[in-house]
Amino acid sequence: MPLDRPLALTQGDPAGIGPDITLVAWASRQAYDLPPFLFLGDPAVLKARAVMLGLDVPIREADSESAMSIFGDALPVLPIPAGAEIAAGQPHVATAKGTIQAIETAVSLSLEGKAAGTVTNPIAKSVLYQAGFGFPGHTEFLAALAERATGKKILPVMMLAGPKLRAIPVTIHIPLKDVPAALSADLIAETCRIAHHDLKIRFGIDKPRLAVAGLNPHAGEDGAIGREDQDVIHPAIFKLRAEGLHVFGPLPADTMFHDEARARYDVAICMYHDQALIPAKALGFDTSVNVTLGLPFIRTSPDHGTAFGIAGQGVARETSLVEAIKLAGKLALTSKAA
Repeated sequence: MPLDRPLALTQGDPAGIGPDITLVAWASRQAYDLPPFLFLGDPAVLKARAVMLGLDVPIREADSESAMSIFGDALPVLPIPAGAEIAAGQPHVATAKGTIQAIETAVSLSLEGKAAGTVTNPIAKSVLYQAGFGFPGHTEFLAALAERATGKKILPVMMLAGPKLRAIPVTIHIPLKDVPAALSADLIAETCRIAHHDLKIRFGIDKPRLAVAGLNPHAGEDGAIGREDQDVIHPAIFKLRAEGLHVFGPLPADTMFHDEARARYDVAICMYHDQALIPAKALGFDTSVNVTLGLPFIRTSPDHGTAFGIAGQGVARETSLVEAIKLAGKLALTSKAA
């Protein structure tokens, strides 16, 4: 079943590889069997980058309605000025406004039902911070936009989804030294509830199995190597089991990511950023997708950054963006059927 609306694809940082991988993805749309998407960004940047890469990609201005008919013959673009003359690999603070506007527009289109979901190209947080951006990253900004639109408090849950592993960090973009204080039984439980709900409703997994990692080595060794596993993580798991969720742990993180262990669960709930992202990227660096759960719309993204060092050189791999676009399209269809 094809989508009846396009996905909204943001430009990300225009000096990064977002334009590169977008152009290659569209040029290979038939080989990858991609659902239609509408690019939100500066058409002049795409045209210049296509010349650099030697790609013959026709670009046509569009909106969410016309994108569907245009996509087969040209890359549909909803124009959003970059804000500065763009040189590949050279970020500029003046582009922050356009980068943010692209994200806001994608979210609005998704919430209004004019887009089937949002796919975001990589941003450079340091560039946005210089312009006064007040969020740790994409995930938190998307949640704030959703809260502003719906009036409902939202806990965004970041999940790396690949062919071999789905992994969720309970705490995300905070220093490692702050993780123990940030963890609570309530936060762990709510993260698991959101994961359970979205895996069931959007991913079509009838009875999701959640494996929860411990915080400390050997999951605390019965309190000998830290009390958080017994005092914080275990009570959350006990409460979730009483609610009927299939949750188990806390498990020693060093033994839960090999092939046999992964076969026992549908998602790994980890306590901090790198505990989740290191195994996810090691098992599927080019094929894992960043998915934000808990939002009232679908959002996916490549699991890599802007890669300024290779922008415009024709060596950036489009694989993760392609997987992000395909997964967003699949989730849109699954969610509709749910």
